[in-house]
Amino acid sequence: MERADALLFGRVTYWMMESAWRKPATGTWPDWMGEWQIPFAETIDGAKKHVVSSTLDKVDWNAELVRGDLETAVRHLKQEPGEGLWVGGVTLPLALAELGLIDEYEFLVQPVIAGHGPTLLAGLRERIQLELVDRQEFRSGAVAMRYRPREQNAAAPR
Repeated sequence: MERADALLFGRVTYWMMESAWRKPATGTWPDWMGEWQIPFAETIDGAKKHVVSSTLDKVDWNAELVRGDLETAVRHLKQEPGEGLWVGGVTLPLALAELGLIDEYEFLVQPVIAGHGPTLLAGLRERIQLELVDRQEFRSGAVAMRYRPREQNAAAPR
């Protein structure tokens, strides 16, 4: 996330992230937060955010609304100087994948089976072939894997 210039969220993910990671007005992180979580909290709290929503009237927390045609708006954001955008959530990544607007996928596999909840990229119409770019294992058993779409995706008939 630190590599990104800004975060791109849908409305639901924005609300969820804000409720968990926005620094309280007191300027002190809550007692429930472990010391190991603070670097992540500081990063996400200070990051510039773009929120895709047709229902919200305003946002704050260093955020701005993204309105209008999703493809046009995201192409415009991707053309801005810098390293790029980090996208989170379930619904928005699916829409961006369908539009071919994701340059890199990063999956964090946790050593837990939830057994319920939304499934990432469920309903994707076309298969996207990926190539592994990086892999990192953590002591917790979690594994982070970074992939890029293979070049043939752009040339393959849809």
